[in-house]
Amino acid sequence: MSEGNASFWSRLVGQARAGALYFDDENAAYHCAKACDQHILDLEELLLAARRTQNVSGFGDFNMAHDLEKKFVKQATGEANSIDQVILEQIETVKNMREVMAISFKRITGQDIENAAQIANATEQPG
Repeated sequence: MSEGNASFWSRLVGQARAGALYFDDENAAYHCAKACDQHILDLEELLLAARRTQNVSGFGDFNMAHDLEKKFVKQATGEANSIDQVILEQIETVKNMREVMAISFKRITGQDIENAAQIANATEQPG
């Protein structure tokens, strides 16, 4: 997802909060929100794995090797297009997507999506 997507979904959240935008399908909003929840978990796991790329070594003990290590660390963290920043931006975008779905679900059903998930889980358990 690019910076354009992050800005786009941020604007959509504002419109959804203002009541100007919502999904008109309860089932679609619910399932999209649940898919966003899973995608956020997946991205958070990916972020943990990506943070391990910050530990760069093994290129030798000479200046060019140290320069190469610095270059790889820079790609891993801290800069606008580093691995961790790209993943963090994607997490924020998916959170905005989820919020649009949650607002839509609440507008249609009158209940929070978190409550609906608890009710659905309770009814799915064998009694």
